[in-house]
Amino acid sequence: MTFYERDFMEGTRGTMAVDWEERIDTKRMRNERKERALERMRDAGLSSMLLLSDPNIRYVTGLAMTGGSGADHYSLLLEDGNVVHWDTADHASNQRFNCPWLNDIRYACPGLGNVPRASGSPSARKFLLDKMAETVATALSDYDLKGEPMGLDVGNAGLVDALERQGVDVDTETCGAVMEDARKVKTKDEIECLRMVAAIAEAGFQQVVENARPGRRESEVWGDVTRELWRHGAFVGGGYLTSGPNTWPKHQANTTDRMMRPGDLVYADMYNIGYLGYRSCYYRTFSLGEPTQAQQDAYELARDNLYDVLERIEPGATTDDVSQGFPDMDGEHAEWYDADDHWQMTTNHWAHGLGLQLYEVPLIWRGISEDHPIELEEGMVMAVETQEPADRQGVRVEEMVVVRENGVEILSQWPVEEITTIDY
Repeated sequence: MTFYERDFMEGTRGTMAVDWEERIDTKRMRNERKERALERMRDAGLSSMLLLSDPNIRYVTGLAMTGGSGADHYSLLLEDGNVVHWDTADHASNQRFNCPWLNDIRYACPGLGNVPRASGSPSARKFLLDKMAETVATALSDYDLKGEPMGLDVGNAGLVDALERQGVDVDTETCGAVMEDARKVKTKDEIECLRMVAAIAEAGFQQVVENARPGRRESEVWGDVTRELWRHGAFVGGGYLTSGPNTWPKHQANTTDRMMRPGDLVYADMYNIGYLGYRSCYYRTFSLGEPTQAQQDAYELARDNLYDVLERIEPGATTDDVSQGFPDMDGEHAEWYDADDHWQMTTNHWAHGLGLQLYEVPLIWRGISEDHPIELEEGMVMAVETQEPADRQGVRVEEMVVVRENGVEILSQWPVEEITTIDY
């Protein structure tokens, strides 16, 4: 199997800004991302795009949107490269001071989501939605784009109606595809962000090794992990740790108060851990004491299935061919689940894109890829994940990879050959 060979000194460096070596160039990353979106927007025949999705807003503006009450922030990308951004009063005031690359920041009217819902008043909801549409129409007029086609990435029917009443020509079909195309292949700096978040996740795995032992609760160990992740500058937007019988079937993506015992398998899922917005998805399995032979065999099968998939990944490969590296229905233990088809086995064996959100293009999964294939491109980043049951427990293993011309680059570096044994 051929893997991407990094150049000398290429790879994760420090998380701080310095003047004595090149690290992640955030200005370059912001500019390159916006230019990609702008180029594809123009090619699609749109004169502007109204972005409501947080990852899309961050991609174009660089603003660290971490969710909100719904449409209390939105951005308009214009064909000349200007951006109008609306936000809540305090946020907008801070952005005017801290974000000099944005020169038109206005106060948002939250026409969607929790604010109008909480009003308890149909007339208040209509006022907020109409006012939101008016703010957008006013901005389009300010830039002489009123009446030109404007893309909308979240096709809310009420908002579309309100915008059209303001005379805005709304296109709800094109914008999502434009942003998907812009975001699916990562720049040099985006890849380095993803390499960095993998390194931070490994600091979390080390906390599992140092703190997991009989008598400690899952929640206590996960607390140690999250403290370490935050210490390295990560945003912890998800992830969990589970043990013993909670490892098969996978426990509802929750860390519980279960007390660990000798002989337990433990796995940590570093998903949705963010560094400069770029999200991880990275499993590793641990054993409190030596794993049994059955557990070692299950792990070897899961790892081999994963690396069979990795061997198939290259530019130009199609997701239907790559998906054949994942288990068939027997290998999915479909009988145990009482399942009849791959589409019922969501999240068990698949690969999904990574970027400013957890699931991006591509998705490689026998549930859809065989009948709906797409082509892989150099620079795509994805997480490939597998699992297997063993001794009434389960193992999981996952790698974060970049599609490279000469083989995948594996961003994740925690040892994968065997289950990590924790001596206590």
